[in-house]
Amino acid sequence: MSAGPSSRTSRWAALLRTLADALEARRDDIVAVADRETALGTTRLNGELTRTTYQLRLFAEVLEEGSYLEATIDHAADTPMGPRPDLRRMLLPVGPVAVFGASNFPLAFSVPGGDTASALAAGCPVIVKAHGSHPATSQLAFEVMDRAAHEAGAPDGTLGIVHGLEAGAALVAHPAVRAVGFTGSVAGGKALLQIIEGRPDPIPFFGELSSLNPVVVTPAAAAERGNRIGEELVGSFTLGAGQFCTKPGLVLVPAGAEGDTVVDAMAAAVRSSSPQYMLNAGIAASYGRISASLASAPGVREVARGADADGTGFQGVPTLLETSAAELPHEVTEECFGPVAVVARYDGEDQLFAAVDALPSSLTATVQRGSGETALPSRVSDKLLGRAGRLVYDAYPTGVAVSWAQHHGGPWPSTNSQHTSVGTSAVRRFLRPVTWQGAPEEVLPEELRDGYDAVPRRVDGVLRLPR
Repeated sequence: MSAGPSSRTSRWAALLRTLADALEARRDDIVAVADRETALGTTRLNGELTRTTYQLRLFAEVLEEGSYLEATIDHAADTPMGPRPDLRRMLLPVGPVAVFGASNFPLAFSVPGGDTASALAAGCPVIVKAHGSHPATSQLAFEVMDRAAHEAGAPDGTLGIVHGLEAGAALVAHPAVRAVGFTGSVAGGKALLQIIEGRPDPIPFFGELSSLNPVVVTPAAAAERGNRIGEELVGSFTLGAGQFCTKPGLVLVPAGAEGDTVVDAMAAAVRSSSPQYMLNAGIAASYGRISASLASAPGVREVARGADADGTGFQGVPTLLETSAAELPHEVTEECFGPVAVVARYDGEDQLFAAVDALPSSLTATVQRGSGETALPSRVSDKLLGRAGRLVYDAYPTGVAVSWAQHHGGPWPSTNSQHTSVGTSAVRRFLRPVTWQGAPEEVLPEELRDGYDAVPRRVDGVLRLPR
């Protein structure tokens, strides 16, 4: 019987823990450089780095637990279809992965981020295209991790980094790269897809792209806690200057006095807000242009604005807009990266359901319910289920926990993938299935050999857990 994980699994698990320890040891230096480049603040950046080291260690546990391999054995047997050969299947790493760092998470979705952690956990070398918003942070994090990888005995080339748009394009086109992980705009994702389609061997592309993240406030919720919901919604859509992929961009609020309470609370919170620092000049300019366009769309009015920008840094002014759900303008159903949200007032369930039907798919959809309310939330959930990868109740979508049950993805345009980019099953993106038929034991991976019992396996249809 097997005494523990395979030698391959043990090596990769040890590498992930070594990388986490190395990043932790340089925490102060990394956070200081990231703060100079992004102005995100040391509290936020320390939280990001803690998240990053946590998920590296969590993926080490995933490797040792072993179910991610989907190890399956069907012994040779007679079946109603005739004789069946011996078949053994498991998942293997796809090969080198290109990871594109995101502008808005320099430590959680960049060089040391989730895509890197999950690709390494799959057993894939990683080459990161550093984001131009934080090149020094990217380079420092890479150097810390690369040095630690070498000290841990990892092969040369386990980690790599490139800078610049041309280098990123060349990376995606390189024949050695077998998959791409990307967090960014729809336009950026489509540009990379064009490069992939031009390859002689197109490869998988896992893109997190655009998300409106609608919130539905039921009449019962508005009547019960309208002030609190309004204040908390503003906190959510202005968190990180509204530069989260899970920012709630559209809020469906009932017409009438109860809904007015929600909107009035939102307006008061926005008016008391200060201008917020955006990640770079391009994002700040884009926010100013798109938010102004939203405000001038047919049927849209400005409800409240925060304090005007003072001219220092790349600033965005928090803004609250309002429109009618009955005549929902197309413009307000598209993502605007930054601290703006649109309230759409609905008069009755028919208007609410028609508005939901007009929405694009998103990473998340949220329902704010009254205490004990079930009927309307259930019907709304049925409508939202086909449009989101994560349904949130009586909370807010900003904040994505790293866990076994997490899913961070959704139908196009939020992603182009059925897989998550956050949580333990993110590793599945960078694995491919292989079946061995009639194979002698010496060519089989350890996990598929008879007598091995260190990982969960399905043998002749029966799930067998480690002893």
